[in-house]
Amino acid sequence: MQNKTHKIFVLIFDIQKPGKLPIKIIIQIPAAFRLFADHKPVVVKPSSGHMDMPKGDKLVLRGLKFHGYHGVKQEERKLGQKFLVDVDAWMDLRPAGESDCLSDTLSYTDIYRIVKEVMEGPPKNLLESVAQLIASTTLTNYPQVSAVRVQVGKPHVAVQGPVDYLGVEIIRCRDLGVQN
Repeated sequence: MQNKTHKIFVLIFDIQKPGKLPIKIIIQIPAAFRLFADHKPVVVKPSSGHMDMPKGDKLVLRGLKFHGYHGVKQEERKLGQKFLVDVDAWMDLRPAGESDCLSDTLSYTDIYRIVKEVMEGPPKNLLESVAQLIASTTLTNYPQVSAVRVQVGKPHVAVQGPVDYLGVEIIRCRDLGVQN
């Protein structure tokens, strides 16, 4: 008798509503159904108030530097400032790893272009809005990306003390039932 392994996708939800007992929902989906063929499942725990970091393969863009005009202060809008951006984009890199073909993956330059357009484009008041636009554009334009982490920092901030940068980091996951 041969041992056969069967791939399954497991979705785990911990749900905690105020004044109610916690509920754990575990859904196992055989890979044969191919419901999530191009997307890795993401574990979400609403009861803890945060989302676990996605796991698996990802494209990594680090230390992207741009001059932009984002901010709420008049000087930021007039003079602009330097911004530092990091992006992680989770997707299945196995096909490209096996084929060694660029057509089986997403080019780093595609994501870089999105970041550049947002960072050098029309100004936003908040870094949260800048990061959200990068994340939502990436998820909208590239369905093979299941989750994205965007970190946007300002290295030159007027604070009392030395800092490398101050900024925001967001993680956005593709929700199969909700548009970005």
